[in-house]
This record gives sequence, structure tokens and C-alpha cells, in this order.
Amino acid sequence: MRILFLGDVMGRAGRSAIQQRLSGLRDEWRLDFVVVNGENATSGAGLSADHAKALFDAGADCVTLGDHAFDQKDMLGFIEREPRILRPLNYAKTAPGKGARLFEARGGHKILVVQVLGQVFMKRAFDDPFSAVDLALRNHPLGGQAHAILVDVHCEATSEKMGMGHFCDGRASVVVGTHTHVPTGDAQILPKGTAFQSDAGMCGDYNSVIGMEKAEPLRRFVTGMSKGRFIPALEEATLSGLFVETDDKTGLAKTVKMVRQGGRLEQSAL
Repeated sequence: MRILFLGDVMGRAGRSAIQQRLSGLRDEWRLDFVVVNGENATSGAGLSADHAKALFDAGADCVTLGDHAFDQKDMLGFIEREPRILRPLNYAKTAPGKGARLFEARGGHKILVVQVLGQVFMKRAFDDPFSAVDLALRNHPLGGQAHAILVDVHCEATSEKMGMGHFCDGRASVVVGTHTHVPTGDAQILPKGTAFQSDAGMCGDYNSVIGMEKAEPLRRFVTGMSKGRFIPALEEATLSGLFVETDDKTGLAKTVKMVRQGGRLEQSAL
């Protein structure tokens, strides 16, 4: 199975890059399934129903969220009607929506997508991500109900993401980190066959401070005072993500490549 994961979509620039490029990449790279983290797609904070629809229309099969899952209040109701959107698995038990789902990919293959929040340096203590992911993997074992499994681990700390990668090694096809908006250079296949990258980076304008126009973040760093709100940067975005090809028999990774398309970053493709 040929899987593309794209990191946090950041504001209008990120959405525009997805709309302009994803359909062509699906055809060119013969993708079977595309997962997009839409955590910051609406004004840099959460995802609205309209912007979720735009991501699906552009070619996403599944959209994952994160700690800003419900910053846009219409998502509270929309996620119940749109099962292709996943909020964190270890969010409050009363939260609407699901944190894991078995999808059907091109060719009839089944892929389990799981989204989970880390605990280290996060603003609130979410439920244990490791036990939550462990239960999801036990319920849908790789090579059984699921031909492939992708885990989006939304964390501040690279150590926690790497821990999740090794925890899932041999039981998931892909473990990929999101949240920091900076792509890491550690894409690899772990010893037991799971593809891993600590952070996929963002789909956004990198002439910025993690996707935001520079003036206000710099003011706060330099003076310790705020003057306005953060505003997403609007120059050309780089699509940042991870491509993984899996073995149809085992579900384990055969190939992993970092993806950077467009914008300011050094380009990287298949």
C-alpha cells in the first residue's frame, strides 16, 4: 500500500497548497491512501467544517486533529456526522467523534488510522497515550483486520514521539509525529519494520515563526508582552510529510521517504 501523510495544515497558505498539489500527487505517486493533519487549518487554530470539506475535496481520505481539535466550535457537531475526521484517542471520554477508525483504501485494503496526544509539556494532562494506542492495536492487529496501520502522535517532545515509535514497532506500519511544525530529519524504518519520523513538519509558510507572521511572536520573545493576536503567514507553503510503502502481506514498511513540495524548504520527493 502506498500511503502519504501530510503534517499540520497551517492556515490559508497550507490549505491552498493542499488544494493545488494533492490531487496531482495522488495520481503521480499512485497513492492508495492520504492522511492529512488539519489541526491548524482554520486561522491557525482548529478546523472548521467548511475547511474540512475542502481538504477532502482536495484528495484527503482522512483528516486528523490534535490539541486544538475543538477550537472551531462547529467541529463539535460536524465530527459526529463526518467519520473521516479523527480527534485524539486519549481526549476526554465525553468528547464527540472517534480517535481511531478502520478505513477502506484503494484496492479494498483496510487501513487503521489512530490519532493520539502526548503528555510531556502539553497544557493539560491527557489520558495515557501508550495504553490508548495499545488497546487500538490489540483490537485491530496488523496483518489481521488491518492491512496497514498509521499512528499520528501529536506531541511537543521528540522523546515521547520516539518512545511511541519503538512502542509500536512491528505492530504498526507508520508512526509519525505532528504538532511542532518543524520537519525532523530522522525518517527511518525501525528494527521490527515500522516507518517512523519524529515530526512531519507543517503544510504552511516557512517564512514565519512556526507558521505565524513573525512580528507578534518576535515581540513576545523580545519584550515579554503581547500587542495583538497571532496571524498565519500567507506566502507560498511547503507541503511537508512522509511517504510510506508497505508490504501487503505483513503490513510493515518497505520504503519511507520525507516529502517537501513547494515553498521555501529544500525540495524532497519520491
